[in-house]
Amino acid sequence: MVSKESCRNEIRAAIEQLSERCLHSAAKWAGEQLVGIERDPSNFTPSNTRFQRGSSSIRRRFSTNESISTPQPSVGFSQAATPLPEEDEVIDSDLYHLAKSYFNCREYRRASHVLRDQMSKKSVFLRCYALYLAGEKRKEEEMIELEGSLGKSDAINRELVSLERELSALKRTGTIDSFGLYLYGVVLKEKGNETLARASLVESVNSYPWNWNAWSELQSLCTSIEILNSLNLSNHWMKEFFLASAYQELRMHTESLAKYEYLQGIFSFSNYIQAQTAKAQYSLREFDQVEIMFEDLLRNDPYRVEDMDLYSNVLYAKEACAALSYLAHKVFLTDKYRPESCCIIGNYYSLKGQHEKAVMYFRRALKLNKKYLSAWTLMGHEYVEMKNTPAAIDAYRRAVDINPCDYRAWYGLGQAYEMMGMPFYALHYFRKSIFFLPNDSRLWIAMAKCYQTEQIYMLEEAIKCYKRAVNCTDTEGIALNQLAKLHQKLGRDEEAAVYFEKDLERMDSEGLEGPNMLEALVFLATHFKTHKKFEEAEVYCTRILDYSGPEKEKAKSLLRGIRMEKTGFPSMDMEHFPL
Repeated sequence: MVSKESCRNEIRAAIEQLSERCLHSAAKWAGEQLVGIERDPSNFTPSNTRFQRGSSSIRRRFSTNESISTPQPSVGFSQAATPLPEEDEVIDSDLYHLAKSYFNCREYRRASHVLRDQMSKKSVFLRCYALYLAGEKRKEEEMIELEGSLGKSDAINRELVSLERELSALKRTGTIDSFGLYLYGVVLKEKGNETLARASLVESVNSYPWNWNAWSELQSLCTSIEILNSLNLSNHWMKEFFLASAYQELRMHTESLAKYEYLQGIFSFSNYIQAQTAKAQYSLREFDQVEIMFEDLLRNDPYRVEDMDLYSNVLYAKEACAALSYLAHKVFLTDKYRPESCCIIGNYYSLKGQHEKAVMYFRRALKLNKKYLSAWTLMGHEYVEMKNTPAAIDAYRRAVDINPCDYRAWYGLGQAYEMMGMPFYALHYFRKSIFFLPNDSRLWIAMAKCYQTEQIYMLEEAIKCYKRAVNCTDTEGIALNQLAKLHQKLGRDEEAAVYFEKDLERMDSEGLEGPNMLEALVFLATHFKTHKKFEEAEVYCTRILDYSGPEKEKAKSLLRGIRMEKTGFPSMDMEHFPL
């Protein structure tokens, strides 16, 4: 059993080791988890309790509605602790500190040069890591020089070949440590050798599980549940964080939420876990819960920019213009040149209908991070609104290049081709989006509409798609209405009546009115009169009388006909007698 104090000690040591190797993002992640561990209140002082007290409200307010079978520990995890590695052999600390200083100033080649004759594992890693980042920096410069900041380019990291040669030689001789294995996995991944990259990263996290960067790289290579299940990972509590994140990327949101609930047994106040839980709830379209969680997260960490772009998506979907304006202003003052900040401001302008300004900010986000998936997708949406379909298609294709599993980009491509009157292409892309998100009713409805076009006109397939949409909880009721109309068009009045009744019941429960309700009432009144079910027909006719227009006259006519058939005598309405 691993206790909270044991986890705390492991993370403290890991932060020092990660920082020493300039793995700053991994050290930051570890630091957030360290503060997220619940402490004994008797050891608190007023200054260090403030951080945790503010975040406790999320845990009290949020709990998953699903019945989660994973037990939640109260004091620790039932995994064996991995012994902390001792720092390796003696190094020239003066040279190492100079190299670290150069590295932190983004002078990567100078850092690498300083350590050229140092042979300790720690020095070798920092030298190779600095060389890798120098190559990445030069690659970005070449891309801008050749194609512009958002252009496509064949520029590559020219240090990969030499790095692979050196790191593979170290691995063969057994003189590589877990950090070197992590970097070797990154290099192999960049060169397209995913199988060897996975093996190297698994070896790295098994020997040193506290490097979140290595887990993140490994996760990016787990594109299916089969690959994930094939990994031979040691049983350490960091594995739970990895599995929770991997499940989320594989759209296994219930399983992901279960893992995060389990982790909260120790990391009760982790902002990371709260943000990831909000992401999973967002994917399940629980927007009200997500909004509450992000509000609490911002109260606890008011200058946080990370993940706030997702919060802006929720506010956009809820059309909360005032809240989105406040969030955009807040991140602008905090750090306006973060990709997330630019996306939030872009969402704000999009909600205001200022699509050109929205595109400008999404492009700015991409100049800051060319692989920022959300910005490509959102920019595609803006181009669709502006009726610039070629630009929209290009943006969506760039998103797919970054993440082929992103259903939003595939769906966007389908929409763009649908706008261009090319339903066969649209159908292909809608199918791709459904493959990655089969439980979204919007995608099934989009595919059904393609089948209804004149070029394809496969109504039976459209009916199947609409049925799937109903099973996926179509909150807008589009599928029920279309199913009724399609069955009516095909002469299947009994089936049409069933779906019109269901649609009418839905509209009544939601307090909705409109042309769809009137259409359903007229059809059902006519249908039941035809089948001699006069009581039902009279109920629907009476409801139609509350409306004006030709439908009201039709309802009167139907009621007269019903009375004639019930009594066998003509109606005694005054309008039947000549004046």
